Amino acid sequence: MCTNYTPATPAQLLSLGIIGGSDGSPTGWPAETFPGYAAPMVVPGPGGRLQWRVARYGLVPRWCQDRRQADTVSRKTYNARSETVALKPSFRQPWRERRWAVAPMLDFFEPCWEAGRAVRWRICLENEPVFGALGLHDTWVDPLTGEGVQSFSLLTVNADAHGLMRRMHRPQDEKRMLVLLAPSEWGRWLGADAAHVLDGLGQAAGVRLAGAPAPRRADPQQLLAF
Repeated sequence: MCTNYTPATPAQLLSLGIIGGSDGSPTGWPAETFPGYAAPMVVPGPGGRLQWRVARYGLVPRWCQDRRQADTVSRKTYNARSETVALKPSFRQPWRERRWAVAPMLDFFEPCWEAGRAVRWRICLENEPVFGALGLHDTWVDPLTGEGVQSFSLLTVNADAHGLMRRMHRPQDEKRMLVLLAPSEWGRWLGADAAHVLDGLGQAAGVRLAGAPAPRRADPQQLLAF
């Protein structure tokens, strides 16, 4: 499960040819993202181009009745299991509507317990300075204010067979990993139908990753990526 990662910056996204959204979203976000924080997501844009929007990490289902419930639920929906995503009430509607998104990132963090305690590791897609994790996005409308809240969740697959990711988390925990994509693959995945996405998820655990221990960054909430 991924709870913490380093989002790409607007400059890095523009260098990839991905345009910013025109919805008045802010252009900065925390240098490290956790559930409940703002982060960029890449979605299909006008004219076939990809665009980024700022959204909440942790999907807010449409059935949330108020802001309090939305905040509570979204802190538990930051990852979606690929095996059940089409069935779970929190995810099945955006899945049916093919509301795919990619979370652009520089790295993500997982705990390695091989030393008998949690050691924070930094992990990235090998040979890709910027890469993305496949996910779902949706918009929840606050019934009190009428405000639309955009949010997203990241898909995960089983990682029992992955050489690096099976070393993460407690020994008794199920091994999971994100569906990671190089920038050249983003457009193809964002335009796929559900059947092709499900077929492709089985290949996700074969990606080559690099990782090493990494101490926690001081006060990541106070650092903004511009």
